[in-house]
Amino acid sequence: MTAALEISSLSYAYPDGSPALRGVDLHVARGERVAILGPNGAGKTTLVLHLNGILHGGDGSVRVGGLAVEPQDRARLMEIRRRVGIVFQDPDDQLFMPTVAEDVAFGPANLGLRGADLAERVDEALAAVDMADYRTRAPHHLSFGQRRRVAVATVLAMRPEILVLDEPSSNLDPASRRELSQILRAQPVTLLMVTHDLPYALELCPRSVILDAGRVVADGPTVELLADEALMRQHRLELPYGFDPALAAAQIGSLHQ
Repeated sequence: MTAALEISSLSYAYPDGSPALRGVDLHVARGERVAILGPNGAGKTTLVLHLNGILHGGDGSVRVGGLAVEPQDRARLMEIRRRVGIVFQDPDDQLFMPTVAEDVAFGPANLGLRGADLAERVDEALAAVDMADYRTRAPHHLSFGQRRRVAVATVLAMRPEILVLDEPSSNLDPASRRELSQILRAQPVTLLMVTHDLPYALELCPRSVILDAGRVVADGPTVELLADEALMRQHRLELPYGFDPALAAAQIGSLHQ
């Protein structure tokens, strides 16, 4: 089966010449849920922005479902951006229409959907994030957690193959954090999650990749990486005080059996 995502020898430097990615290799199977971890400045967001051609121009390659990301090919780039949906850290970066339903309809409408087909996409996406009752509300009247869920819906409406989330749990209260976790776990897509929230990574992603100074320095089961105190310390990653990854993983497993 073709991989959901194949990144080979990907390198990229900022305009001032400073390197951001240094030969990154990453293979993600269809349906996998993978957390991208690392300290600030590790290159995590730069990597994500290569997945649908927002950033390009370095060495190496990115393939999504076997299709190479080639920004100069506009038709291909549009298909890549349909396949790879990115939910940014600030939902207000993605919500700009007068109502929730119009925001969710914006992407599919740009694909040419109209009428009943478009309405079906909107209904489907809002139901997936439990926001159907808010379809006529103005996004800026919603809570932060609700806006984040609508931002997820705007991406789900495109029926992506890969859902990418940048710090999805940031600024959420505990209830909103739990609700979003339940929503994300239910989505039948490949999931990539960039996060500093290590317990959230353990809860949602069986596999994690640690990126530091533009290189993949570790790749394995999330519980094993988080339990490796020397590895965590070396790459400036810290668990909450008293958090036991093995115990938490066992509890998560029992909850979802």
